[in-house]
Amino acid sequence: MFNASLNTSSTSDAQHVLASYGWDEGWEAEFAPYTAQGLVPGRVVRVDRGQCDVMTADGIVRADTAFVTPHDPLRVICTGDWAAVEAAGNPRYVRTYLPRRTAFVRSTSSQRSEGQILAANVDHAIIAVSLAVELDLGRIERFLALAWESGAQPLVVLTKADLVPDPVTLAHLVQDVETTAPGVGVLTVSSHTGEGTDVLAAVVAGGTSVLLGISGAGKSTLANALLGADVMEVRATRDVDGKGRHTTTTRNLLALPGGGVLIDTPGLRGVGLWDAEAGVGQVFSEIEEYAARCRFHDCAHEAEPGCAVLAAVGSGELPERRLESYRKLMRENQRIVAKTDARLRSEIRRDWRLKSAVGRANHAAKRGGRA
Repeated sequence: MFNASLNTSSTSDAQHVLASYGWDEGWEAEFAPYTAQGLVPGRVVRVDRGQCDVMTADGIVRADTAFVTPHDPLRVICTGDWAAVEAAGNPRYVRTYLPRRTAFVRSTSSQRSEGQILAANVDHAIIAVSLAVELDLGRIERFLALAWESGAQPLVVLTKADLVPDPVTLAHLVQDVETTAPGVGVLTVSSHTGEGTDVLAAVVAGGTSVLLGISGAGKSTLANALLGADVMEVRATRDVDGKGRHTTTTRNLLALPGGGVLIDTPGLRGVGLWDAEAGVGQVFSEIEEYAARCRFHDCAHEAEPGCAVLAAVGSGELPERRLESYRKLMRENQRIVAKTDARLRSEIRRDWRLKSAVGRANHAAKRGGRA
């Protein structure tokens, strides 16, 4: 049972309001020190311009985030956080937030390559992919890497299934995505016909879900289907490339009628990795399994003798596209980590020099000369 220290006129109502937004005994125990300070808990449902909307036991309050605006962009308050808010005041301030259980982070497109937190305390990462255009498996792999790294359970939702009326073609598309997403559920839905939305509603009822995807993927339409109302604005998608305008401009946390909460996000133009090596490894788990059988433990899977990964490509067990995508994401992740880790950057440069020297030596040997 939750305790009776939520500063409301009705403890049962307070329990119901916060519980519907994900409050549980674990959060309550972590919040205990702040209760003693006279602060009240609330879930951040929206952040904009140094302020945020927080769902408390007494309803939505507007709070200033001046006390939780550090220089580190990964530590700013974000949608999904559980905040400790002043019980009264004008303005009211968020004093701190509870340690995050999960955090969805990507790198920014700026030259500084800073991390940007998109959502916190997420249980399910729903990756919306439109069937109105050709599947981009590489982009799906990228979203999956960030989802696994966040600590959430990913789910790929293929939207606009009504646009693929041939069941054989649809089955092939699902199979392609399943091969791309080992260990991840793949669900086809159509907000137009209602296909699959009941299954998705059952999944998201069990916690906090974040809805991810590029513009035109049908996220806002899907959110409306789950909410049972036209809450999110929907705009037409271009026929030429399946892209749409950004109908969602902020990240909003919304309570679902069947239980659970949903964080809808703006369409992401760029999905840069941010220290996501474990997430990449999870997406390409079959490559990691092959790699464990390579002759050399530091095998780069380029041209080394006894490379089990290359052998799998040669035999057709592993698609070459998968290996190329794995290499690309690992290189990208290594670069972003190196920008913030001088030691790793030095190691990478040393490795480059060694490989360059070996390459020159091999080239000289082929010419019959000396290095």
